[in-house]
This record gives sequence, C-alpha cells and structure tokens, in this order.
Amino acid sequence: MLNIIWAGFFVLAFICAIGQSLCGNFEVWPQMVQSLFASADNGFKIAINLTGVLCFWLGCMKIAEKSGLIDLLAKAIYPLFYRIMPDVPQNSPAFGSMVMNIAANILGLDNAATPMGLKAMEQLQDVNKNKQKASDAMVLFMVINASSVTLFPITILMYRYQMGSADPAAVFIPILLATSISTMVGFLATLAWQKINVFNKVVMTYLLAGIGFVAAIAWGFAAMDEQTRTQISYLISNIILISLATGFIVSGMLRKLNVYELFIDGAKDGFKIAVQIIPYLVAMLVAIGLFRASGGLDYICSGFAWIFEKMGLNTDFVAALPTALMKPLSGSGARAMMLDTFATYGVDSFAGFAASVVQGSTETTFYVLAVYFGAVKISKTGAALPLALLADLAGIVSAIGLAYWFYQG
Repeated sequence: MLNIIWAGFFVLAFICAIGQSLCGNFEVWPQMVQSLFASADNGFKIAINLTGVLCFWLGCMKIAEKSGLIDLLAKAIYPLFYRIMPDVPQNSPAFGSMVMNIAANILGLDNAATPMGLKAMEQLQDVNKNKQKASDAMVLFMVINASSVTLFPITILMYRYQMGSADPAAVFIPILLATSISTMVGFLATLAWQKINVFNKVVMTYLLAGIGFVAAIAWGFAAMDEQTRTQISYLISNIILISLATGFIVSGMLRKLNVYELFIDGAKDGFKIAVQIIPYLVAMLVAIGLFRASGGLDYICSGFAWIFEKMGLNTDFVAALPTALMKPLSGSGARAMMLDTFATYGVDSFAGFAASVVQGSTETTFYVLAVYFGAVKISKTGAALPLALLADLAGIVSAIGLAYWFYQG
C-alpha cells in the first residue's frame, strides 16, 4: 500500500504538471525541481533536529524503565491492552512505552511523544514474528498515534493569539471534540478490522472512562473565559513536561541507580533512530512536496468547491480545505495553509476558525507512518494507512461540522 501511495504522488504530480503546461504555465517544472531539492533537504533537517529531542527523552525513558516506572504503567493498562493486543506478551515493556506516548500526545507534549512512540515501536518489533510486516499491535498503535486526542492544542492557540484573535481559545472545545471523534473512529475501525470484540466488558469500561474524561475536560474548560483557558492550557503542558523529566530522574535516584549513565545509554539509542529514519522521511516528504508544487492540491480543492456548489451546499468551509487536505501529508504544510487562511480571511473569520479546528483535529499521518515504521524497517504496513486516513476523514468532517456549530450557532 505504501509503495503504491508513494509512487502515486510522483505520477499524479507529473500528470498535474503536464496539465499546467497545457494551460500555459511552464513555471511549474522549475517549481517542482525546487520543491524536490527543498523537500529532500527538509527531510534531512527534520531528522537532525529531532536528534536532540530523541536523545533526551529516550535517555529519560531508559531511567524510567530501569527504575520500574514503565512496569507500573504497563500493569495499569494491561487489562485493556491484553484484550486489544493479544499477540503482545504480558511482560513486554511496550505496554508502558505506549501509555507514555499516548499520554504525552493527549497532553500536547509533542517533544516527548515521538521518542516514546519510537521506543514502543521498537519493543513491539521485538515480539513481531514477521519483521517485514506490521503486526496487528503495530497497526493499532500507529492508528491511535495518527489520530491521537490532544487536550491542550497550545501551538494553535498561540498562533491565533499572535495573529490578533479577539478570542484565541474559542477553538479549544471544538478541537477537543473533533480530535476525540477522529481517535474513536480510528480505534473502533481498527478493532473491527482485526476482529477484536469491542463490547468486552473491560474494553467498554476503558472506553467509557476515556469518553467521560474528555467530556469532563471539555465541560471544565467551557466554564472558563478565553484568557484563562489559554493560560491554563499553556501552564499545565509545561509543568507536566518538566515534571515528567524530573520524576524519571528522581525515581532512578530513589532506586540508587546511576541515572547519568543510564541516560547516556538511552540517548545513544536516540541518535541511532534519528539517523535510521532519514531515508524514510526524505522519500515521503519529496513525494508530497512534488504533488503540492505541481498544483495537485489546488485541483483537488477546486474540485471539491465545484461539487459542493453544484449540490447547493454552503461552501464557506472551502477556504479551510487546503489545511484539511495538507494536514495528513505535512504538518508544516498544513500550518502554512492555516496561517495563509488567517492572513487572507482574518483569524476570527469563519474560514480562520474552521482552519484552526481542522489543524487540531488530526495528526500528520504520512509523517507518522514514515517515522514510526521507518524506525523499525517495516516495509509492509498492512491496513495501517487506510485505517489512519479513515480516522483523518472523520476528524476533518467533524471539525468542519463543529466549526459551523460553534461559530455560526
């Protein structure tokens, strides 16, 4: 599947460029060449820039693992994960790493989430029988990551504030609801695909607890004014980030471990992973960059606009479509699209509001796929991509619907 998608980007980009040439736009070819080199360079830089973060958090993870913190986390969620990932042994440290990753994503701690997720993928690969093909557990974990709930979308709130929004945190609740829907659809679709009984009492208990937790957060923040919501979100995320790192180190010291040496050992793994994912990142980002430079994304947006106009539907959301279509492909690209929408229509316009909610509703699926599976050299990703894209679709559709509901009442 990934092989077809990757090659498809090149073929479609070439076809779109020919179409542009037939319309008299011959500048598309040098633009595509420029994009090719820029995207390759960007892929390398992303991996290198990720090196420090990977080294730091995998160093901390090594301390947490040796101090027993990971085992404690694994025991807390084992009743659920045992039922949805039956092929993973009970004593696998992957359970604890997955919990740390999911928790970091939920709290918006991107810098901590990726290293923890890569560590979990390595541990899942250790118990994977077919080293070339993603296991069911890997697919489920990847889909959860590609659609993960984010309680504190700090980056989006900060961009809205910097662009002069009168109410930067107005998108907080719709983002929370949209990303929750995305995760729920991805999670349930993957369980159904893998023929796992979602109506199991334990699974349902965890699901209902998760839904209740999200609802409580939404209710609590809805009661705050916009300035308080932004300040509390920002404060909580930063406190948790520092507390995690400090807690890992203190737990190791209480166990009388040499935390410095353990940190160095873990940091070495971070460097190896950063180097290993470079080819995968470059391959994916170049393909996506070519497709974007060819005008393919513009064609798709125009096509959607034409279809919805013919159907007589409200097309106010079309201005936010570039962000929606770019988000699964490129995080930086989607952010650029969102900022362009802010600048063109106004940050507090409906288009700006919708683009903000869309930006926070899903993850960068192709980036996550390239990094996570590339780190463990998985070439056959199974149903991971279509299931993740289904979650993306659910997140984008719900984001647009929620934007209408919250903005226009």
